[in-house]
Amino acid sequence: MCLAGGAILALAGSGAAAGTGAGAADASYRASVEKWRADYETTLRSDDGWLTVSGLFWLHEGENRFGSDALGDIVLAGKNIPAQAGTFTLQGGKVVVHAHPGAKMTLRGKPVETEELHADVPEDRLQVGDVALLLHASGARFGIRLKDKNSKLRREFSGLHWFPIDESYRLTARYIPYATPKSVQTQNIVGDFDPYIMIGQVEFTLQGKTYRLEASENTPGTGTLFLVFRDLTSGKQTDAAARFLVTDAPKNGAVVVDFNKASNPPCAYTPYATCPLPTLGNRMRVAVLAGEKNYKEPGD
Repeated sequence: MCLAGGAILALAGSGAAAGTGAGAADASYRASVEKWRADYETTLRSDDGWLTVSGLFWLHEGENRFGSDALGDIVLAGKNIPAQAGTFTLQGGKVVVHAHPGAKMTLRGKPVETEELHADVPEDRLQVGDVALLLHASGARFGIRLKDKNSKLRREFSGLHWFPIDESYRLTARYIPYATPKSVQTQNIVGDFDPYIMIGQVEFTLQGKTYRLEASENTPGTGTLFLVFRDLTSGKQTDAAARFLVTDAPKNGAVVVDFNKASNPPCAYTPYATCPLPTLGNRMRVAVLAGEKNYKEPGD
């Protein structure tokens, strides 16, 4: 899955009351969206944000040597990284880290010698020198994700681009929950399939037509919804793979779907993310001129 630190990079928030008419957003609503966008960028640029993700190393069965040694299986660049830091052993669908004698590294903030790692668990963070390593699963594959606060991606971050705020893209949708949540094998950008638990659909009218988007739960136990969609701006004004949208929890069968808060997937910012692609039903034949535009635009 396209996760880092255990969460999708997207922020919910209802803001002002839902509006249905076109035209300029009122001042309070505009301010709420501008704050959301500023908070989103702050999270992206943070010490643990997606811009720090600067490597993804696929593991092969057996031992995978890691360290600064150029002849190792996983070559790490950075300060205070031993040439022979240790090995990741993949066997029977489990990954165990073995620290090399004398190599200093911590797991969950404590010194580690040998321990099993768990995929996409933020607490299972292996600190080696000034970089962090986390186990990541993509389909049936396991990889080691590298996070570096001093990454080139972070240093060269040039800011985000957004469509003007347009309150006509803030819609009150009907929430249609599934009687039983269903697991859907969803292809990601590197060609693997990951299971997503779909809990229902959101139905809304946009530019005179009705659309339904399938939703998973963004944060377990909160009821917030996570939408992955594509529209006729994809690959043109917006990211070709998809855009993401998080909503607040539905209330009384309704939910606000605010495309002004649609954001790029992490794979727009780093080539080391494995973002989900939208299911066929979440590909809309309409241009959604709202939310985040392409990360890199001419002149960046």
